[in-house]
Amino acid sequence: YILLGLALGLFSCQQTAGEANNNEAKNKMNNRQIDWQGHRGARGLLPENTIPAFLEALKYPVKTLELDVVISKDKQVVVSHEPWLSPEICVQPDGAAIPESDLPAFPILSMDYAEIKNFNCGQQASRFPEQKAIEVVKPLLSDMIDAVENYCREQDRDLPHYNIEIKSRPEWDNELTPVPEEFAALLLAVLNEKGITDRTCIQSFDLRSLEAVHRQAPDMTTAYLIEGAGSVAAKMEKLSFTPTIYSPYYKLL
Repeated sequence: YILLGLALGLFSCQQTAGEANNNEAKNKMNNRQIDWQGHRGARGLLPENTIPAFLEALKYPVKTLELDVVISKDKQVVVSHEPWLSPEICVQPDGAAIPESDLPAFPILSMDYAEIKNFNCGQQASRFPEQKAIEVVKPLLSDMIDAVENYCREQDRDLPHYNIEIKSRPEWDNELTPVPEEFAALLLAVLNEKGITDRTCIQSFDLRSLEAVHRQAPDMTTAYLIEGAGSVAAKMEKLSFTPTIYSPYYKLL
């Protein structure tokens, strides 16, 4: 239920035979540790991308919290995997089911956060039989960060890193998500306000979003999410900069 995050860093290394046997170099390699990530919090146990799920993940040896963000009508950064209220996990304020359709019934970009937080998004996801259903709302990113940081300090626990995915696609522009430049600016503003940029990686499948983040915050850790066949070189040619992390679908490894 806790995602094992394996990030393939882009690097090159040339060593002489003597350097390869250097004890210091060996020690550095041996001291590398797995970055255990709580995927959407602890979605196998509690509803995904909710504050209780993130706090649950922190009870495990998790170093990084993985999450997704979208934008509301009033320009709030909301933690959500889809830029709409999903019928799989959400119900309407009166408890009625959200209708299934090709077009989302409740796009988050068309709703102020005051409206969004009236929806219960803690229904049990069918894929996770051990997940406990609770009444819970989609949180603001700022509120989620505050809850996590406060919990860690109260528990005398190391503060976590954050792996945040910008959920955007060209066909979603101005309908389900803002254009990448605005999206990146809104996200970076929250990270700067909370003082966690040095503990955050921004990832995306959308190259436009990665480019926007890099233009606005060149030192920001970024991860290029990869799906589909193609060489590393061919994929990298599509970006104007070298991201910190190259993160392929596991079968491509």
